[in-house]
Amino acid sequence: MKTMLKAMVCGLVVLAAAAAYGEDIKVGGGGASMAAVFAPVKAPFEKATGDTLLVLQSTPKDGLVDLLNGKLDIAAGAVPLESMVSGAEKDGVKVDRARLMVTQVALNRTVIFVHPSNKVAQLSKEQLKGIFTGKISNWKEVGGDDKDIIVVWGKATPGQNAQFKKEILDGAEVAKDILDTTNYVKIKESVAATPEAVGIDPHGLADATVKVVESPALTMPIIAITNGQPSPRAQKVLDYIKGDGQNYVKK
Repeated sequence: MKTMLKAMVCGLVVLAAAAAYGEDIKVGGGGASMAAVFAPVKAPFEKATGDTLLVLQSTPKDGLVDLLNGKLDIAAGAVPLESMVSGAEKDGVKVDRARLMVTQVALNRTVIFVHPSNKVAQLSKEQLKGIFTGKISNWKEVGGDDKDIIVVWGKATPGQNAQFKKEILDGAEVAKDILDTTNYVKIKESVAATPEAVGIDPHGLADATVKVVESPALTMPIIAITNGQPSPRAQKVLDYIKGDGQNYVKK
């Protein structure tokens, strides 16, 4: 009897400890959605709920693939759902579109980063098109110092690149003479380290290391996706973002 009672007490202690520590909730996907929404709400969400929000940055397509493979509770991206689905299907992943539940959680803004020392404060669509296609090659042509322009371009930001090419470059290709880099963070780091540089990035990454130039609005809904109806723990995250989380989402 004592052994059985001891086992029951131990079991209750384990359950209580599990409840105290909460659940692990995994969200993953594109860098823009992670930077603007899930990374900023992580700490306040965990403090409010006792759960752990694991923010796993990859790409929108890879986030969807991980969701379908059961590795995530929520996938997110700042690109249209169809582009995520088509990317997954090109990788051989079968997607049941009818099961995907989509919630818009924020609005991503793609902005123009320059070095803090750059005195240019505003760029029009025509000027941006000239800069990123190589037709404008010196900052003095747009009101800056007499310095060659260095365009920083990310190879691992396909959704952002596609939208910029469509809406700002009118379908034209980016200049060949550019500074290639990879993801959103590397774009910002390259601009911050290079006085002549210019790059595009989510507004959520803006900080004192770069200067945001006023430019035409370039926005895209940030969507959260679940495979079927959101689980209780996924719904907890979505509800928090739509409520108190709005105080932390970068807009």
